[in-house]
This record gives sequence, C-alpha cells and structure tokens, in this order.
Amino acid sequence: MDTKINSEGVSDPELLALPDATNAAALPPRPASIEETGLSPLYLMDLLSKQLLEQGVLDLHQLSRGTALAGSVVEALCHTLRREGRVEVRGQGESGALRFGLTELGRAAAMEALARDGYAGPAPVPLEAYTARVRAQALSDVGISRNEVRAAFADTVIEPALLDQLGPGLHSGRAMFIHGEPGTGKSYIARRLVRLLPGEVLVPHAILAGGKAVRCFDPAVHSPLAPLGVQESAGAALLLAEGHDPRFVRCRRPCVVTGGELTMERLEVQYDHATHIHQAPVQLLANNGMLVIDDLGRQRMAPMELFNRWIVPLEERRDFLALANGYHFSVPFDVALVFSTNLDPLSLADAAFLRRIGYKIRFAALSRDAYREIWARQCRESGIDFDPALVDFVIYELHARLGVPLLACHPRDLLGLAGDHLRYWGDESLDCEVLAWAWQTYFGDFSSDDRAGGDADMSGRNAS
Repeated sequence: MDTKINSEGVSDPELLALPDATNAAALPPRPASIEETGLSPLYLMDLLSKQLLEQGVLDLHQLSRGTALAGSVVEALCHTLRREGRVEVRGQGESGALRFGLTELGRAAAMEALARDGYAGPAPVPLEAYTARVRAQALSDVGISRNEVRAAFADTVIEPALLDQLGPGLHSGRAMFIHGEPGTGKSYIARRLVRLLPGEVLVPHAILAGGKAVRCFDPAVHSPLAPLGVQESAGAALLLAEGHDPRFVRCRRPCVVTGGELTMERLEVQYDHATHIHQAPVQLLANNGMLVIDDLGRQRMAPMELFNRWIVPLEERRDFLALANGYHFSVPFDVALVFSTNLDPLSLADAAFLRRIGYKIRFAALSRDAYREIWARQCRESGIDFDPALVDFVIYELHARLGVPLLACHPRDLLGLAGDHLRYWGDESLDCEVLAWAWQTYFGDFSSDDRAGGDADMSGRNAS
C-alpha cells in the first residue's frame, strides 16, 4: 500500500497513555449462534470452505480462530457441510478436536465461492453493525480540553496560539486547512495531532456489503491494543459467551497520512482482479480517527477534483462507495480531515469550498526564542554541546543579515550538515566557521551569474 502511515502517532513510543474510552458494557458481544452473526449460513459455509481450500485439513479450534466465530457456530456449520457432502472428517487433532477436509464436491464449491469473493479471513460484520459501531465511538462524543492539548504537546516547540486553534479544530470534528511556507512544521505537527485522539476503537476485519466482504483492518494503518481476533489458546477459542466480538480488533484511533501519491482511485473501494478481494479506501480506514492529506496540490489530480470528492462527506457525515459489480452503499464519515499545503489556499480552492473548511490555520516563521529552543533540543539529540553564542550567530549574522525567515526545519538541517562536517574532519567542537559552511552548503548559491560563469568554465575545460 502506498499510503504513508503516521509514524509519530501509531508507533511513537513517546505517545501519552490514552484512556480507555470504550465502555466495556457497550462492546458488541461475541455471537453465540449463526443468527447472531448477522450473516447467512450460506455465506459462512462458503467462508469455511475457502479457508479449508487454502489451508488444507483444519480442526474445529483452527476453524474457530480463522473465522473469529464461536466453536458452537463453527460446529453447526461443519455439521451442515458434512450433511451436504462438502466436507468430511479426517480424524482428530492433538487436542481431540475433529479435523475437517473438503470433498471433491466441497472443493468445487469452494473454488466457485473464491471466484465470487476472494476474501477468506475472519468473518465480516454486516454493514448495519459497522455503521452502529462507528456512531457509537464517534469522535464528536469525546471531549478534548485545553489542558489535554497542552500536555500532549509539552515536548514540542509550538506557539500557544497555534495550539489554541488546533485543539478546538480537532475537538469540533470539522476539517482543518493548515497552510504556510515550507519548513514551518506543518507536516510534523499534523502527524502529531494523533496524540489528541483519545481512547480506543473497534475496527472490523471486514464488512459485508452487497454480499461482498470489504477488508477494513489494515495492520499498516491500525495499531492493535490486543491480540488479533480470538485468543491463541485452543480452549479459549471455543468460549461462547466471554469477551467482545472477535470480528472486531481493539485499536488506537487510526491516523492515515497520505501525500503526493494520493489518487482518486485510492478514495474508492479497491478491487484486486487477481484475488477478487475488495479493500476499503483510505477514508474508511481512517474512520473514527484522522486523515491527513499532506502536500496538498502535489497530487496527481486537480485540487478542485480532490476537494469536490469531500463536499458530500463533509456536509452529510457519510460517504458513498461502490463495489466492483456496481453495488452502491453508504458508510458513516467520522474522520478528522486535515489538509496541509505549502501553496496559497486561494490558488487551490475557491472561496465557496474554503467556507466549508471550519478551520484555516496558518503556520508562520518562528520567534527568536522558539528558534533557540528548537536549536537547543536538536543539539541534545545530535550530541552537540549547546552554545548560545553560536545560535545567536546563526540568527543575527545569517538569518537576519540575509533576510531568511526563522523556520522550524533550519536547526535540524543546519546542525545535521555541521555534524557531517565535524565527523569528516575529525573535529570535536562546533564553531561559527563550521556553521557558515553548513549555511552555504544548505542554501547554496544559484545566482544566474555564477551559473553562467560555471558553464563558461566548463565549456573552456571541454574545449581544452
């Protein structure tokens, strides 16, 4: 998958401990019968058959774990499959459970089922159950206070006024438009907004729409808080009334970050013609969480084409999707949508669309104090002794004299180049001369006179 996933949020070891926002009493119970799954017996029998076709002979415990269904449900389905001549008993496993395998009739039926729908994972949840679950764990139902926002960004250098815009924006659930010059920290802060997403959510392995499974759980996007599906012990796999429905996975609220690689096709249900499997689009993967569209204006489509895709979801809080066979369905749109761009917003969208964006937040150059703080932190991370005189040299003799704004990316980039210089020459201490070299290397000199001179020198050398 080409979507970049939040590395600062999902897997960041510095994440603050998130409170458990899921009410245990409201968790969907584990279905104890075929009827309680909300799925037809025919669909479930096909699912079992596909797993047997792909994995060979399996016992009752393995089928229960593979389908995320209770043992009583699997046992009833296997009984029907045996009666129809599609499966047969192949002895007993080490735990004493019966082992099942496909007959020739069952193998043919399983191959037909795979041609119709290639999904063979844990049993999906009905679309209606998914809709109810998304609404039950909606972002709008959890509050974010000013103190929580400040605490989440206590280790980040950011203007308090910006936090007081970002916090209410995320709290409201409205779309945010973050803009400003390159290097002002927009992408960095946007990715770290996931720190403000409280609690946990249940994400289904797949949902069933129009008789087809649409895969929803993506390990590249979702960060599980518990073992996937049913517990690993064979005895636990057959418990009928304990725990939540294992067709759902307990996860942190998701954050999906996608940039210039985003295409319009990624915003629709994906269908793999080779495997016959449907995959959820990025906004459905981000449901009950955040979707950051970075580098807005760099995508392989016109910005207004991208914006128009979001008008209905933003206004109606639901999204309309279609399967490969043309079946249309709608799902809740509970996504904190964040646009981030280096370009002028008015060059990307008209005023009518910008009015639909609740929060327009501009990132500007840093104050001198904020720049010094980032410089000091970057020195600590790079193992370089912090010298206030050196950062003042950079601020006043380089930035101010040459009219270069103080951007959040500069301390990291300049100190990185300076560190390269020190290691190359074997020096131990940083000084103004090394920083001047780093500045010249970083910004370069691309004046037309120099280029012309360089071309002339090169042509002279070639001629000689």
